[in-house]
Amino acid sequence: MDDFKGISYGVLLLRLTAGIALLAHSLYLKIFVFTMSGTSSFFESIGLPGVLAWLVLGVEVTTGAMLVLGFKTRYAALAAIPVLLGATWAHSGNGWLFSSTGGGWEYPVFWTAVLIAIALCGDGAYALTPQRASDKNAAS
Repeated sequence: MDDFKGISYGVLLLRLTAGIALLAHSLYLKIFVFTMSGTSSFFESIGLPGVLAWLVLGVEVTTGAMLVLGFKTRYAALAAIPVLLGATWAHSGNGWLFSSTGGGWEYPVFWTAVLIAIALCGDGAYALTPQRASDKNAAS
């Protein structure tokens, strides 16, 4: 298929979905549902320093906003990948399905793959980061 014009909109959809998911898991889930005290306690219960919860929150908020805005998209996706790999590790003992008690590892692995795809594809449509000339030529 020679029509690549829809690709930038597909990347936009991936970028927005991933960014919103990161923001929802940080701002809503960690702050309002579990609270940061509860999130820190969870980190400690799996052998991690509680203060790491704050670093994860910062990465999720920052990279989520960057993805939604299309600002330095590749860097944002790459920066969020270690957080999702950490989530994969944290949930690896709970089985495959994320609907398992304690959540399984399939959901964070899926989002890791989405972030890798975003890092490979770039900004997509309606991004704040100016498109490079090489990207414009590839899309035309």
